[in-house]
Amino acid sequence: MAREGGLRERKKARTRQHIADTAARLFATHGYEQVSIVDVARAAEVSDQTVYNYFPAKQDLVLDRAEEFRERYSRAVLDRASGTSPAAALRAVAREDVERHRHTDLDHARGEHPALCASSATVRRFTLEIRDQHTDAVAAAITETCATVHPAVARAHAAALISVFQLIVDRIGRGVLEGTPPDVVADELAPAVEAVFDDLDRHFHHAHPTTGA
Repeated sequence: MAREGGLRERKKARTRQHIADTAARLFATHGYEQVSIVDVARAAEVSDQTVYNYFPAKQDLVLDRAEEFRERYSRAVLDRASGTSPAAALRAVAREDVERHRHTDLDHARGEHPALCASSATVRRFTLEIRDQHTDAVAAAITETCATVHPAVARAHAAALISVFQLIVDRIGRGVLEGTPPDVVADELAPAVEAVFDDLDRHFHHAHPTTGA
């Protein structure tokens, strides 16, 4: 029974990935607004309902990892070592995002989130709504681990931290649309990201010298 369950889950994961890859290909070719759920279903050779089973709304085809990222940011802050600022905890996560772009296939990336966020007002609106959720999660993590930090201050600091991740997405998206080599974009982003995190790290330690995880 356990083996059957495992096979079923793997099959579902393959179907989900196939649908997502098909949608990305269509978005890259035609643009987000011009592609419907029906178009994705036909191209993936599945029913409309199958697509909806995995992706309840069209934007989920682009933003389906939003919850994963929310947990990733929150967990980095919650699990940071004593004396480590939230900025220092999230710096490594941002570095990974920048370095991952070096291995990007530009043709495929035209249908992925950064490029769509840069080319579609609809995707950008949904993205910024999700960034608010990410900010709330990081603010809650800061408040939980730094009892002396006022919730409003935690929210403001969290907003600044999450803005770095949107900065990365925006620059990568523009680079993909312009055909800029990924290494060039990553080399440009790396020092900018480090500078922002350095500043936020200094500010947090200066304002709250005795706080920490």
